[in-house]
Amino acid sequence: MAQARLFPKSLSHLLSAALATASLVLPISGLLSANAQTAEGWSVCNETSMIVEAATGRPNQSTTIIEGWTRIRPGECRVVLPAPLQAEPYYLYARSSKAHRNGTRVWAGDYEFCVDTQGSFSVESAPSCEAMGLEPRKFKPIMIESRNRWKTTLKETQKWTAETARNAGVQRLLNDAGVENTTLDGYIGRRTRGAIAEFLREHDLPSDTDDSQLIDALEQTAIERSRDLGLMICNRADERIWSAIGRRRGEGWESRGWWPIEAGACERVVDASLLATEHYVYAEMEAEAGMKRLAGGNEAFCVSRTKFAILGRTTCEQEHYDQVDFVTTDVPEDGKLVFEIFGRDMEFVEQPESETE
Repeated sequence: MAQARLFPKSLSHLLSAALATASLVLPISGLLSANAQTAEGWSVCNETSMIVEAATGRPNQSTTIIEGWTRIRPGECRVVLPAPLQAEPYYLYARSSKAHRNGTRVWAGDYEFCVDTQGSFSVESAPSCEAMGLEPRKFKPIMIESRNRWKTTLKETQKWTAETARNAGVQRLLNDAGVENTTLDGYIGRRTRGAIAEFLREHDLPSDTDDSQLIDALEQTAIERSRDLGLMICNRADERIWSAIGRRRGEGWESRGWWPIEAGACERVVDASLLATEHYVYAEMEAEAGMKRLAGGNEAFCVSRTKFAILGRTTCEQEHYDQVDFVTTDVPEDGKLVFEIFGRDMEFVEQPESETE
């Protein structure tokens, strides 16, 4: 069975409609653009409301060198590779900071390379990520057409400018750090200014703290806060899983998914204090021999084949959802719980026998 265990300068303007609450692989089409700009080398610009960490791949004779991570604040551009550049494909993968709630967002593609998810790294193309203690991630190819200057811009569905992205990033971080539950609209109002002033006072920071320092301080506070809240699902299997949760919400029930969790990784799927009652987990895995699912489920909830948040659990078919059995967790203590899924916990989904005439 799967094992669950307990675990212990000021801003003149600010943010926007948030992304979906599940962990997402953000589609590249329409969200990633590149063009020439003034900075020397290859710059990555962050026009999202999140702090992102970028890894790059660059051609080196007959191989590709993968390096990471370059941290880029909202509204900021950073040179990820110096000039001169080559007229060959480069590669980019980016992920959101752990400070942000509701799971990791990634900007990805179809080309798989090895990365060190825990710290800075530089590695040539490797035949086996596991043998080197690394993990595979899928990079987006970027065709650089200038030897001296190139810019790639990361975007999200809300269309920010560099300025409104920075403002929205501060608003998001105020939410993540538990300072203020504010709307992400990219503009500063009296309420947001008050929340910033409160944060600066509580952390003994000067009132003229600049935007970059404020973002850094908020990120650290949010990371520290996130370590001690909510439900974490850890994938101890050898393949990526797609996870979902069920829980009681007020007087009713809710199911929500999907969170993609790479092999050996963990994802915080609920980042608020948990009720002292059972929660429910479901997972699927694509294997060569067919689809696998988390075994031992005993509580039925609704799921959809796409990202979902469904209220209720008794009218799945009528609402055109699938109904599957979720596994019951232990009761959280102090509002937190880690649920681990091992390869042995996954079973093949039985396919209905085809009818014969």
